[in-house]
Amino acid sequence: MKLSVVIPAYNEEAILPKAITTLTEALEALCADAKSPISEYALLIVSDGSTDKTPIILQDAAKRERNLVPIVYTPNRGKGCAIRHGICASTQASDGSEDYVLYTDCDLAYGTDVIGQAVTQLCETQADILIGSRAIHPDGYAGYTPLRKFASILYLRFLSVAAGFPHSDSQAGFKAMRGAVGREIFAQCTTDGFAFDFEMLMRAQKAGCTFTEMPIKIVNHRQSSIHLIKDSLHMLRDIAKIKKDIK
Repeated sequence: MKLSVVIPAYNEEAILPKAITTLTEALEALCADAKSPISEYALLIVSDGSTDKTPIILQDAAKRERNLVPIVYTPNRGKGCAIRHGICASTQASDGSEDYVLYTDCDLAYGTDVIGQAVTQLCETQADILIGSRAIHPDGYAGYTPLRKFASILYLRFLSVAAGFPHSDSQAGFKAMRGAVGREIFAQCTTDGFAFDFEMLMRAQKAGCTFTEMPIKIVNHRQSSIHLIKDSLHMLRDIAKIKKDIK
């Protein structure tokens, strides 16, 4: 069984070398673990129009790491575009067995232990898509200030109601899925911005895909780039467009 891990990267020269090392070591260990269903992996890192040394770091690392697949394009188009490129570039297992795809952020906010846990839960539940959720983890918002925690929960609830989702945390940057499902759904997606998660989930929901949620918590905190009011308005606009397109 193969696992493809997709990482979007925009001007990440400061943290990219460490992320590559950490992910490679974690994925090698996962393949070597006799209890793991994963026997091979690919690490697809997508430089989304980076203007720093991110593309150079990727190309150099790919010469050393045989399972690293660098994807570089310009100009910058957004996280949704980067994830879409990575998912659609993933390939089936070499032995013809089932494969899985997973995406998370370059800062590895949720750590690497969740990677193996996600694959195990997908195998056990036989679900098509796994959604990482901070809302169902007792420490999902550890490290947040009370105001930021309240704002985040309110923000997610507001967007979920607008989109008509039953899921507890649509916006956490950690999701995994069957490879064939991921490639088919993302091939239909067009949203380049942060609302790409909503489009993927809406299309998957319409296609009759099954879901499972897994509790996750942030272990590596980073300054949020979300602007609550402005981004909420942009999200609502994008959600309305996505719902119209899907109908």
